[in-house]
Amino acid sequence: MAITVGDLVIRKSHGGDIVFKVTDIREESGGQQCCVLKGMHLRLIADAPIVDLEKIDAEHLRNEIVRMEGMHNETLKRVMMRRSIEREKVEMGRSEPAKKFSFFDLPGRVLHLDGDEEYLKMCLKTYSQLNIEANGRCITEDKQKDSVVELLAEYRPDILVLTGHDALIGNGKKDFSDINSYRNSKYFCESVKRARNFEPSRDDLVIFAGACQSYFEAILASGANFASSPTRIFIHAYDPVFIAEKVAFTPINKTVDVSDALTASVTGIEGVGGLETRGKFRLGLPKTPY
Repeated sequence: MAITVGDLVIRKSHGGDIVFKVTDIREESGGQQCCVLKGMHLRLIADAPIVDLEKIDAEHLRNEIVRMEGMHNETLKRVMMRRSIEREKVEMGRSEPAKKFSFFDLPGRVLHLDGDEEYLKMCLKTYSQLNIEANGRCITEDKQKDSVVELLAEYRPDILVLTGHDALIGNGKKDFSDINSYRNSKYFCESVKRARNFEPSRDDLVIFAGACQSYFEAILASGANFASSPTRIFIHAYDPVFIAEKVAFTPINKTVDVSDALTASVTGIEGVGGLETRGKFRLGLPKTPY
């Protein structure tokens, strides 16, 4: 069957390890057709000859969706369990007079810029499930630097997420310390720099930036608190959300436990890393009936 834009495919040369969507088909020199691919659940963009691609069938797609939804739901469950345990600790430490009243929560607010509209919608739904106020804009990775300062001034978030797709490019041996070895890392770095010029303090504005195989060290050096990808592996579409959640619900008088934050993500410590950062959660009292 012919491969067309929008098809879900796997790469035969890679053993069908990742499900991609075909986003473009172009003709290379010599007349060979090449497809631009984006990961269905991984923040990865890749190129592949059309002859290397194979459409997936309905059963393959169903299994992939069930597997990914299972990972997502399991992570949500762990987050809610953690919050419940933390709230119990707070309740146990309350004075008797204060126990007459209920607390209310004020977690950190998020501004999320994503180069992929489908992923942005998925992430915004997850923020809502996590009771986090989030504003999102779909802006391609190379254009995020031109919009980030204006949007920061408009929304005044506590947490900024800059993400989309990325990848190591070129054939043969790659120079991991060369920014030009990465498809979009240079854009993430520039966006982080402009955001950090707007708000220099890493505690006042917490920044997560990067995608699959991004230049982790350069993004952190540009001013981010958290970034991908320390070991240049692929990261999951939801990884930025779960890092943001940990920051949003860590009390302002505490430092985010970096190891907890990273293990709370879908990919884990090989896919995301970061620095000690003050939390953004405030507990309020009393919760009124109005």
